[in-house]
Amino acid sequence: MIKEILRTHINAALDKLNYQHSREFIVEVPNNTEFGDYSTNAALVLSKLNKLAPAEMAKALIKELKKNKSFKKIEIAGPGFINFFLSPAFYHEIAWQIHELGDQYGNSEHGQAEKILLEFVSANPTGPLNIVSARAAAFGDTLYRIMKKVGYDPAREFYINDAGNQVDILAESLELRLREIQGENIGDFPYEAYHGEYVKHLAQKLNSTEGVRVFMLTEKDRMEHLKEYALSELLEMQRLSLEKFGVVFEGWVSEKTLRMEGVVEEVLSYLTEADCTYEKDDAIWFCSTKYGDDKDRVLMKSDGSITYFVPDLAYHLTKVQRGYTQLIDIFGPDHHGYVPRLKAAFKALKYDDSMLEIIFLQQVNLFESGERVKMSKRAGKIVTMDDLVSVVGKDAARYFFIARKANAHLNFDLELALKQNNENPVYYCQYAHARICSLIKKAKKDKLLPKTFKAEMLDKLVKPEELALIQKIADLPELLISIADSREPNRLANYVEELAAMLHKFYAKYQISNPKTKELSQARILLIDTVRSVMLICFDLMGISAPEKM
Repeated sequence: MIKEILRTHINAALDKLNYQHSREFIVEVPNNTEFGDYSTNAALVLSKLNKLAPAEMAKALIKELKKNKSFKKIEIAGPGFINFFLSPAFYHEIAWQIHELGDQYGNSEHGQAEKILLEFVSANPTGPLNIVSARAAAFGDTLYRIMKKVGYDPAREFYINDAGNQVDILAESLELRLREIQGENIGDFPYEAYHGEYVKHLAQKLNSTEGVRVFMLTEKDRMEHLKEYALSELLEMQRLSLEKFGVVFEGWVSEKTLRMEGVVEEVLSYLTEADCTYEKDDAIWFCSTKYGDDKDRVLMKSDGSITYFVPDLAYHLTKVQRGYTQLIDIFGPDHHGYVPRLKAAFKALKYDDSMLEIIFLQQVNLFESGERVKMSKRAGKIVTMDDLVSVVGKDAARYFFIARKANAHLNFDLELALKQNNENPVYYCQYAHARICSLIKKAKKDKLLPKTFKAEMLDKLVKPEELALIQKIADLPELLISIADSREPNRLANYVEELAAMLHKFYAKYQISNPKTKELSQARILLIDTVRSVMLICFDLMGISAPEKM
């Protein structure tokens, strides 16, 4: 926000001086506060264009900019950097604008309503969602919320892999559990079958409603019925888990439905017509090496069955056909080989492969009492999204998953997530919000809370810590745009922690509410209420709650 205002002032000064400024210049916060609140390299990067020495151009710019009352002081530094010291009045105006905007603060049209499809989670519908899916859900949903905030037109989609061998195994596993319930001795349960307790629960539920009638069906009809039943139940289980986690998908796309609609055959035809397939060993191959892949890929096996790559490609082409101009897939680390073949197919079919973006989320490791928890369903340790949320809560789970970069391994410390103190980052941030609510409640009790806030109240704020808080909350709009474009939601978590730290330090150093200094108290109450409003926006974007009492 402030950077954009300063760019506007600098551009106006350049125009006034008839200087050319086709090149981009930087406005940034110096590492050392002695060098001002903000600085720019405008004179350095534009001096050659204007046939001037950088220092000469900087002096001319400073002379023009000093006519603006926003600046307390402007200095030249080094070979032509310009350092700005902003006036308190400038900060007061910014704070009032933020306060007036409320929950609309940070909204922008930066994305120009570009249609973007975010595909994430997309777990096989053969069991409950695990913690890897939980990380993908938190990451994808937060990125979606931020992109929507800054003017993109994003949508969330879940691709259901409800066809193929894993679904057959699921139906067979369910049948075996049904037979067990009805007294049949199964012996050792097959290793390749699904062993989870959820399969037993499915069998018990089905047995209570249909009983032996399932076994009156022909084998073919029985297996189809078991597939449909298991998939329906497990998809609903996954949907409810995601809903409890604060994630709702606009679209659920079924691989089985795509196959039934003939989209897969269409893709094979497209590739054949593009002259990028050939036959070898009774199989049909895609010559993907011509388009940057490390090896050619089988499309149809010798037995006539297609590989999983074909329906995946068909699904991605439907995304383009539905008008999305940017396709963002959020996958686990085991999908790296997936990218070259998919991009190769896009190139072969004359689509722009740059519209396809894959974000890889690294491994999640759970730690308890300093030791890594083994990811084993049989061991009875926490592995599902529901189990994790039931132990640490939605807020801690989402925050911890968001707070790390996508390409960084995440060590999830269960004990830390449960701590009710400042060591726990989500508690630390939420407590800052609760503290503000408590201070406002106290001010109301002390009859210091005005009926309506007014801009002139902020004139009393001159302390460095007060102006620093305003500067921090003013950073949010540009930060959100940068996060949306860099796909780094972790930076929002970092921002909230820094803002919370500044609030806690401000509270420790200054008395916020004091009947003896009513005007100053009201100014500080207005300031912290504005900070609270910004925190609410951040919490909402991360999908976590903002408690008023802790």
